[in-house]
Amino acid sequence: MADARLPRVSASLDSGLPRPSQTTLRQVLAELRGPGTAPRALDARALAALAANPGCRRRALLDGAGVDKAALASKLGSPAPFGQSQFAIMRGNSFEAKVKADGGRELLRLLGVEEPGAVSVPDLAAAGPQGRTARTALALREATAAGAWTLLDHPLLALEVAGAPVYLEPDAVVVGPDGRWTVVEIKSFPMIDGSADASKVGAAARQSAVYVLALERVAAVTEGAQVAHSVVLVCPKDFSNAPTASVVDVRKQRSVTRRQLARLTRIEEIADAVPEGVTFDVAGCSAAELTEAVETVPHAYAPECLTACELAFHCRARAREAGAVETLGRAVRGELGGLTTVGAVLAAARGEAGDPDDPAVAALRRARALRQEALDGAAVRDEARGPRVEAPACH
Repeated sequence: MADARLPRVSASLDSGLPRPSQTTLRQVLAELRGPGTAPRALDARALAALAANPGCRRRALLDGAGVDKAALASKLGSPAPFGQSQFAIMRGNSFEAKVKADGGRELLRLLGVEEPGAVSVPDLAAAGPQGRTARTALALREATAAGAWTLLDHPLLALEVAGAPVYLEPDAVVVGPDGRWTVVEIKSFPMIDGSADASKVGAAARQSAVYVLALERVAAVTEGAQVAHSVVLVCPKDFSNAPTASVVDVRKQRSVTRRQLARLTRIEEIADAVPEGVTFDVAGCSAAELTEAVETVPHAYAPECLTACELAFHCRARAREAGAVETLGRAVRGELGGLTTVGAVLAAARGEAGDPDDPAVAALRRARALRQEALDGAAVRDEARGPRVEAPACH
């Protein structure tokens, strides 16, 4: 049966996806997702979060199968507390339309092009994601050959992740007369006095780095094309709705994301390890059945998951039940070496377990001795002062 699970879903060479094989991974993932359940598309934000935690097989499989993790978390009793409101979505769409007004000239003016002249905005409509990906690749090739300003509004790009295709849709891609492709990311958070919230800018940079990687796949087979490693971040200026732009260098984020994505275990390998009959069908399974199904796939919880993954609260509860040191953070986990549970850490600190020659164990025992010394010193000082005299209460 192993041969029946080979992946390789493909479009054309220009789309950046591998060639198709006779048998695909889609059937296996559809069984895991549940019959009749449409797959939930994996966007760049989710892909950046996945790349930030490449060791989490649970997220890799659920994202690869297109499972709605928010609905799954709610059914498990640990709903995710984050997400955009309808008002925020409408405000973002309105701001994006304003940025792209005047046939793309407004956006090019934000890029510093005072007289862009005629701006081409090709139609990217096509049937299905593979058709749209191929149409985008063709538009990029034509724009590069034309040597004129071109704005691609919501192009569709493809990137192979863990052996399966992922389709990505940036807000815009600008092709310059010199053949340079620049990703444009439009956000609704404000840029006040020329700067924005660092955490939000960082998240936007990681998301844009995914688009840059996908564009590079197409540029590799397009003559004269080059992908800019700096993206344009467009935000509302100060407290108004007027757009302003800033150039963000994403070379570091691109390198980190590419390295982390390369570390991801191939999805078919994870699926092969799942017991037969397991499904994550949110609509057709009870909470108990889904809990049992989720536990068949190991997770790699870290506190950073709380702001990036819908299942973070469920995984945190399981990690706490197991006493895993991962709940304390990756930095602490790295310092503790082979001590994987809070119980083992406390036992090592008390001298009840652990190798004394282990640097982590020696550090824990030294820390415990210093703590005890501080407590003993505080007790001696309190005894020397004598009993505390309470001030009379005011009546």
